Amino acid sequence: MAALQSFHHQSTLKEEIVETEGFTLDGAVDWHGQPAIKSKSGTWVAAIIILVNQGLATLAFFGVGVNLVLFLTRVLQQNNADAANNISKWTGTVYIFSLVGAFLSDSYWGRYKTCVIFQIIFVIGLVSLSLSSYLFLIRPKGCGDEQTPCGSHSKTEISLFYLSIYLTALGNGGYQPNIATFGADQFDEEDPKEGHSKVAFFSYFYLALNLGSLFSNTILGFFENEGMWALGFWVSAGSALAALLLFLAGTPRYRHFKPSGNPLTRVCQVVVSAAKKWRVRVPIGGEGLFENDRKQSPNSGCRKILHTHGFKFLDKAAYISSRDLSDREEEVNNPWRLCPITQVEEVKCILRLIPIWLCTIIYSVVFTQMASLFVEQGAAMKTTISNFHIPPASMSSFDILSVALFIFLYRRILDPFIGKLKNSSSKGLTELQRMGVGLIIAMMAMVSAGIVECYRLKYAQADCGGSGSSSLSIFWQVPQYALIGASEVFMYVGQLEFFNAQAPDGLKSFGSALCMSSISLGNYVSSMLVTMVMKISTVDHMAGWIPSNLNKGHLDRFYFLLAALTVIDFVIYIGCAKWYKCIKLEHKYEQTEEQPESLRV
Repeated sequence: MAALQSFHHQSTLKEEIVETEGFTLDGAVDWHGQPAIKSKSGTWVAAIIILVNQGLATLAFFGVGVNLVLFLTRVLQQNNADAANNISKWTGTVYIFSLVGAFLSDSYWGRYKTCVIFQIIFVIGLVSLSLSSYLFLIRPKGCGDEQTPCGSHSKTEISLFYLSIYLTALGNGGYQPNIATFGADQFDEEDPKEGHSKVAFFSYFYLALNLGSLFSNTILGFFENEGMWALGFWVSAGSALAALLLFLAGTPRYRHFKPSGNPLTRVCQVVVSAAKKWRVRVPIGGEGLFENDRKQSPNSGCRKILHTHGFKFLDKAAYISSRDLSDREEEVNNPWRLCPITQVEEVKCILRLIPIWLCTIIYSVVFTQMASLFVEQGAAMKTTISNFHIPPASMSSFDILSVALFIFLYRRILDPFIGKLKNSSSKGLTELQRMGVGLIIAMMAMVSAGIVECYRLKYAQADCGGSGSSSLSIFWQVPQYALIGASEVFMYVGQLEFFNAQAPDGLKSFGSALCMSSISLGNYVSSMLVTMVMKISTVDHMAGWIPSNLNKGHLDRFYFLLAALTVIDFVIYIGCAKWYKCIKLEHKYEQTEEQPESLRV
């Protein structure tokens, strides 16, 4: 006990020295590995560099992705089904690589090194794509628009193209989850002022992402649609290179966290240790459980996590048995028999995050409709004003504008107003509450889309061919795009904040990767739903809900089905949010009770 009290006294003394000298209290270090000085590192100076970097990188990525399906059909002469299938594989690969990038960052490289390496890969992929397109694929020159088809290509040229776009997917996928977390690292959670700035950062990060994609969806999309593919790809490559150089320029200012080793090993150690002691009875309240000091900790540099109730079986891994006592007397510590309570709580955190994460997948199903069925619905509406044709995909600009508007409204108006109503030190809605609001707004978006489809069918032209048409203006889609944008501000921004705040220090990038993998699974679940609906609704030679000619189908019923699924998901989400227990970090400036432990509705 005397030794333990001495250790706590030394820790307190160190923190007082750190605070006096103006160092950060969350364990951040500078470029040289020394404790980061608040006035000379991080904060908004570093964060703004990262935000601009994110905007440029997003412009580069969507400059390729937004019209890649058209490139496959017009330039590589693929049919619609093959092109759609290849796009799905490519998009899914981007999000799978996000898990790879998060693992390497948290385990070995650290976030800065991971961001640099994957951005270099990203630039190489885009330069290779630009060169291969200009030299080999766009032949004859000027082909690839709606009128001029391109010639055939050799297997080598096709292979070079796929190598280029998958290098781009690897670079962007590995970079994305780490840049969001690295930006949040620039703010000290232990400082109240910087802690609030960290929360605001995620809103501006998502805004930067959307502004970058806005340029891609409009300006670059227009040039590529006109057949100027090489120009569009070179602009993307230049934007990615500018993002990399800007990121490197900010190197002296960044704050860093040291990687904490392979998390899979730590998880396995907890499970194995608990299994070996399955007959042990852990004292009520968790008294006497083992906790290492920072020098001996396998993930040194990370803050300690306090014991929480729940998943009591895992507490057995931290129970000090008689054999463990003899091992410690001999200064032998076997992590496969005895784990610190912080390591046990890491596993508990992951297990608690999984139900919340699963509840976000249905939202991602709704979100993916914006890039698929919304576009098909818009194509079957009146898309002209005088002689000007409105590309149906360009309607997503209203989603981006809605995101920008609602970020401003929430940060400047709604958040302070709710904080005053709650009469508490914490501002506005908690992350879990905002994610719940996002689900509700997403349900409203699907109802709006369904109602628009009902009226589109009502005004459908009687004699229509192809994919069907209607005299209803495409601008009736604006409400559903705007609602999706509003829901993103509550769901995806809240999700970024939530997973970053609730993930252990050694798994921060993994938390951000969960957001991206939710979108990936949303794409797969959406595809599965469409397949199931079409299989069921086409019995007895019926056209089905989503036929090629939408005037012969019932797309409105599919939208209403998604609205119903969102309501069910919301009910389940409330239960999961109320069950959720917040992570308890030692020495955090705000007590855990003030954090979003549940969705209070």
